[in-house]
Amino acid sequence: MRRTQPATRRLAWTALGAALVVGTAVVLPGVVADPGTSRTGPQARGGLQAVHEAASGQGTLPFTDADGHEVRLDVDPSTKNAVSRAGEIGAETRDPTTAAERTAAAAYVAAERARRDPRLRTTPAYPKRTQHPRTRYAMARGCYTLVPGGDPTYFQATGLGEYLLLGPDETLLASGGGTATTPSDSTVWTATLKRGRMYFSSQGLPLQIDGEREFLLTRAKGCATWPEAGVDVQGKPHAGVTPFQEVRGYVDAHTHHMAYEFLGGEVHCGKPWDRFGAEVALTDCDDHTLTGGYGALLETALSGEVGHDPVGWPTFKDWPAPASLTHEGTYYRWMERAWRGGQRLFTNLLVENNQLCQLYPLKRNSCDDMDSVRLQAQRTYEFQDYVDAQFGGPGKGFYRIVTSPFEARKVINQGKMAVILGIETSVPFGCTFKKLPGGDLAQCDAEKIDAQLDEMHDLGVRQMELVNKFDNALSGIAGDAGETGVAVNAANFLETGTFWDMRTCTPGDTENHDRNQTLAAPEISAEQQDALFGAIGQLFSTINLPALPLYPRTNHCNARGLTTLGEHTINGLVDRKMVFDPDHMSVKARIQAIDQIEELGYHGLLSSHSWSTPDSYPRIYELGGFITPYAGDSTGFVNKWRQHQGWADPRYYFGFGYGADINGLGAQGDPRGADVTNPVTYPFKGLNGVTVRQQRAGERVYDINIDGVAQYGLYPDWMEDLRRVADSQEGDGRAVLADMARGAEGYLQMWERAYGIAPDSCRNPGERLPVATVQRRLERGMSTTGVMKVVGQPYTRLGRSFGFCARQGAKKVEMTATFSRGGKLRGVRRG
Repeated sequence: MRRTQPATRRLAWTALGAALVVGTAVVLPGVVADPGTSRTGPQARGGLQAVHEAASGQGTLPFTDADGHEVRLDVDPSTKNAVSRAGEIGAETRDPTTAAERTAAAAYVAAERARRDPRLRTTPAYPKRTQHPRTRYAMARGCYTLVPGGDPTYFQATGLGEYLLLGPDETLLASGGGTATTPSDSTVWTATLKRGRMYFSSQGLPLQIDGEREFLLTRAKGCATWPEAGVDVQGKPHAGVTPFQEVRGYVDAHTHHMAYEFLGGEVHCGKPWDRFGAEVALTDCDDHTLTGGYGALLETALSGEVGHDPVGWPTFKDWPAPASLTHEGTYYRWMERAWRGGQRLFTNLLVENNQLCQLYPLKRNSCDDMDSVRLQAQRTYEFQDYVDAQFGGPGKGFYRIVTSPFEARKVINQGKMAVILGIETSVPFGCTFKKLPGGDLAQCDAEKIDAQLDEMHDLGVRQMELVNKFDNALSGIAGDAGETGVAVNAANFLETGTFWDMRTCTPGDTENHDRNQTLAAPEISAEQQDALFGAIGQLFSTINLPALPLYPRTNHCNARGLTTLGEHTINGLVDRKMVFDPDHMSVKARIQAIDQIEELGYHGLLSSHSWSTPDSYPRIYELGGFITPYAGDSTGFVNKWRQHQGWADPRYYFGFGYGADINGLGAQGDPRGADVTNPVTYPFKGLNGVTVRQQRAGERVYDINIDGVAQYGLYPDWMEDLRRVADSQEGDGRAVLADMARGAEGYLQMWERAYGIAPDSCRNPGERLPVATVQRRLERGMSTTGVMKVVGQPYTRLGRSFGFCARQGAKKVEMTATFSRGGKLRGVRRG
C-alpha cells in the first residue's frame, strides 16, 4: 500500500535553493592565504567537485578575499575522540593531576564497582492485551474484529485514542464508508468507549458496518501489518524493586532529539516520528530528492560523499550513517531500541543558531533562538504523547519527561526512560550584544533573563548551557578552529558587530586554551567540530565582511569572559535548581563560572559533551558534578573512560555516561570493521540479560561492525563494542559497562545535591550527625526525600533500606533506615 509523502514545495523555490548551494562560496575578505596555494583571479574554484574533495579530505574548500584572491583552507578530521573538544590539545598536554592522585582515584572507582548492586526486577514492555479492550487507547498495534465474524482489522495508533484501521487487503477504512490506499485525515478514526462498546468517528462522520455504530472489539489473528522499524531486543525491560532505590541504566546527557525543527526546519531531513509512520517520517529533504541526491551540497560537504541515495524507508542505502549529519537519527523506534537495550536517562537539548538559520536559503520556522526552543519543547511533549499512544495510553510509554531527580528516580525504577529538557543555543533569552564605539550594548537585562528563566522552567527545562557558537551578553565562547572557525567567526561578526577577541594565552604554552584560529599561521592545522555550522557558512554565505583579524600564532584565549549578566543567569539557574553546563564557554569564562559555582556551594554541574578543557574536569568532579564525554568512536571513548577514572573524587558516587550529540550537530561513532579480531557478534546479552539482535528497519539490517552508530538504536550495540575494545586492551570490558550502567545513578545523585541534599555521610565524615540527633529528627512516616533532607544522600539504597553514617563522639556509626513499600519511614537502627 502506498503511503502519503509530505507535500512537495514549489519546484521553483527548491531549484533556486539548489542553485544557491551550487553557485556560492564564502566571501571572507582579508583572510590570510597559504602562500603555496593562493592565486589571483576574480573567481574562486567552487562547485560540487571542490566541496566533495574537501569534505573527503582530498582537497581544500575555496574562499575569495576582497581583492579576488583565492584562499584554501585544509579540512582535517574532527576531534570527536579527543578528551577535550574545546581546545587543541597537543602531545605535550600534561594531566592536571599527579600519578599518585590518578592511581588513588582509579582504585576508588574500582572499589565502588565492587559494591553490591541493587536488586532489579523486570516489567513488561507493553501493557497486557485483553480479549476486549478496556480503554480507548488499548488497541494500538493490535488485531481485532469489530463485529462477530468480521474481517481482522489492524489498529495503527496515530495519536492518543486515534487510529488507522487497516484491513486484510491492506486498504484503510475511510470516512464516508469508503476505503483508501494512503493515509490521510479521512482515514484517522477517533475511538470513544461507552459501556464496553467502542464508537469511531472521522471528520465528524461515524463508522458504520452493516448499520452498526457500536462495536465489541475482540482480539483476532490474521491482520495485515503496518510497516515499521524493528526493535530486535528480546527480554523484558529492567526496573527497580522499589521506586526509591539505586537505579541502573545508561545516560546520554547531550542529544538534540527535536533538531528537525532548528535552523528554519529545512536543514534536517526526516523527523523522530510521524502519525503515519516510518514511511513518512524517514524521508529525505525535498531539495535532496528533486536532484536525485546530487544537489545536497550541505550533506556532501559533511559526509564526504559526492551524492547519496535520497530514498530513506525502506532501503536506507546511504542514510542514516555516522557522518550523515543532515538526516534523522532518533526515530522513535530507534529510541525504543536504546531504551530496551538499557538506556534510562536522556537529555533532549533544544538548540538554535539564528545567524546560520538566516544564511540557509530554505526555511519554514522562525530563526529566533527562543522561538525555536519553545517549538522544540512543544514537539518533545507531542512525541511523548505519540509514544504513549503506541503503548496503550497516557503515561504508559517509555519516554517520560521529568522535572526533578526524585521524579526521574521513580520513572527509571518503573522501567522507563527519564527525559530531561535542556537548552544549548547561541543567543539564549535574546542575550546578544552589539559592539558600539562606546562599548558593548547588551540586548537583554536581568529582568528579561529572570522572566524567561521562569518561562523555561515552567516548560520543564532543567539543564542549560549559557553559550554555543557566538560570544553573547552572558559569556565568551571557546570558538571553533579551521575553516569552520572562519565561517562561524564571520557569523559572530554578523551577530555582534565584532569578531572573537582571541589573544595569546598567559602563560602562552598552557594546554588549557580556546580553539586556535587557522588564521594564526599556515602551519597550524584546522580541526573541524560541529561541522554543520562551518559547512552552512561555507556553502551559503555571500556577505562581504570587513577583514578578519590576524590572530597571534601562539595558543589562543578569548579575552571575553563571564559577564555580570552571565553571573546573574548562573544565580538564576541555581535558584531554580537547574543543572549548569559550562561547555563551549571560553577558558576565562568557564573558570569564572566554576569559581562562582564553588562559592555558592552548588553541585548541579555537568560537562555534557567534551567542550571543556582538562583543567575543568577534576574541578567538576571535586564540586560533586557529573561528566558525560562526547561518545565518538568506541575505541576513543574507552580511552576517555580510563582517563576520567583518574579524576574521580572519592567523596561522591562514580558513574559514567556519554553525550551523543546526534541529529545534525555531531558525527557518530565509526565502525571498527568486520575484520577486527574482536568484533561484536550477534546476538549478545545486554544490560540485565536482554538479548540484542541485529536491528532491522525496512530492508536494512544494521551491524555495528560495519555501520558504526548509524542511528540512535545502535547505542546498545556501541555499548557491547566498548566491552570488546576494553577487553582487548586491558581485560576490563565488564568494568566499563559497570561504570556506564551506574551512569544514570551518578547523574541523579548530582541533581539531588542541586536540590540541597547533602553528600552522603559515609564518604564525607563532615556530614555526619550525632546518633542522638539522627534519632530525634527522623520521625516515623517521613518520606524518603524527607529523610535525605535530614541525613543527606544514602551511602546505599538497596530495596526498602537506606544506609548512612552518623557519629558517636569521634566514632563512625553505620545506620539503616527502613521504609514501607510506599516509601514511608518505618524505623532507624544501628548497623
